[in-house]
Amino acid sequence: MSQTIKLKKGFDINLAGKATNTTHNIDQPETFALKPTDFHGITRPKLLIKEGDNVKAGTPIMYDAVMESVVFSAPVSGEVVEVKRGAKRKLLEIKILADKEVEFEAYAKHSISDIASLSREEAVDKLSKGGAWVNLTQRPFGTIANPADSPKAIFISGFDTHPLAPDLDYALAGEEQSFQAGLDVLKKLTDGKVHLNVDGSGEVLRIYSAVSGVEINKFSGPHPAGNVGVQIHHLDPINKGDIAWTCTPHGVVQIGKFFLEGKYDTSKLVAVTGSSVKNTGYVKTYSGALVGKLVADNVEGDHNRFISGNVFTGESVGEEGYLGFQHTQITVIPEGDEEEFLGWLKPTTKKLSFHKSIGLLSFLNKKEFTVDTNTHGEERGFVMTGAFEKVMPMDVLPTYLFKAILANDYDEIEALGIFELLEEDIALCEFIDVSKNDLQHILREGIELIRNS
Repeated sequence: MSQTIKLKKGFDINLAGKATNTTHNIDQPETFALKPTDFHGITRPKLLIKEGDNVKAGTPIMYDAVMESVVFSAPVSGEVVEVKRGAKRKLLEIKILADKEVEFEAYAKHSISDIASLSREEAVDKLSKGGAWVNLTQRPFGTIANPADSPKAIFISGFDTHPLAPDLDYALAGEEQSFQAGLDVLKKLTDGKVHLNVDGSGEVLRIYSAVSGVEINKFSGPHPAGNVGVQIHHLDPINKGDIAWTCTPHGVVQIGKFFLEGKYDTSKLVAVTGSSVKNTGYVKTYSGALVGKLVADNVEGDHNRFISGNVFTGESVGEEGYLGFQHTQITVIPEGDEEEFLGWLKPTTKKLSFHKSIGLLSFLNKKEFTVDTNTHGEERGFVMTGAFEKVMPMDVLPTYLFKAILANDYDEIEALGIFELLEEDIALCEFIDVSKNDLQHILREGIELIRNS
């Protein structure tokens, strides 16, 4: 039965630089890249191509020897110009010099009625061999879903509450048929329910207004209400031994297009956001696009941080870096590497803070904030403030969990709820942490401890 859940804990970050609903025309980047580092759990990547090979969009170019049936496909057509490796020959990027016109590998097309008659095995086989399978993420651990598993349910968060998040009503306009087809495919992958969780504080987005065959739940409240991990916690919590899968709305559309049109199409509208962007808006491109090209001649200042994703969980990639596989947003903000004399001591209304630095009048401070990357402090020992629990709308004790991870206390890590968490779920704790700890990194260490135990 559908549920309506109102969350009270959390914190909305109102930053300057939200994308206007305008699509800018741009010259497409010359190069695109598939980055294995965008995916957790890949341990033995094997290449199916070499430098100099020509590929089409959808050509399998890599797989993980641990899960050979699932391939990673090229996002665009062109020539493989570089296989970039790091320390110990770790595979970092597969760069493709893109064709002017993208050509697609031809996969079998299916009508809506064809999809209805597909078996689970057929759907899994087509998704795995075509490259669209990697849109499915497993919880716990945040790894790529294993086709051999049967998840208890599949969850889709239909809205995003991160700072400067894209407007999905605009970014996914016109994709209604592909989205429904994607949902129909996902229903075949689980014996449980497919949950589509929408924003309960506003109108239902057009793309969700006519969907059928799934459980639609409504969530409202401050960030992180849009995090799928928070939603799972309130709908069907993950305990030890449970497996659930998640998928983004863009991933659902990509899966639907794969079946309806017979092509692996990673095209999408990417929001260009941040206070350093002259004209915010959207650009249409493909996964793995060169970031600098997407914001060319559209950035103020010469000392900025270019983030693939949002300011909480995105990756600092620089102008020469590439858009992450699941990212639909680029954020450009000023670097904050300058010292500020007595910065944290001076009372001001210009700084964004969860800790009510101007007392009882803080609730009046609803303006947009321009922030840089300065953390306004250095890393120090854990200070027990009780603040984490005020922004975590989940029944977990984050401070004790982090300490258990640092102590390698496996029993406590499991007992304190690590199976329900990924980095995005505790990113807000990291933002408000007066101790300036890299909490997302600490959590990932704990996840890997348990996953490999």
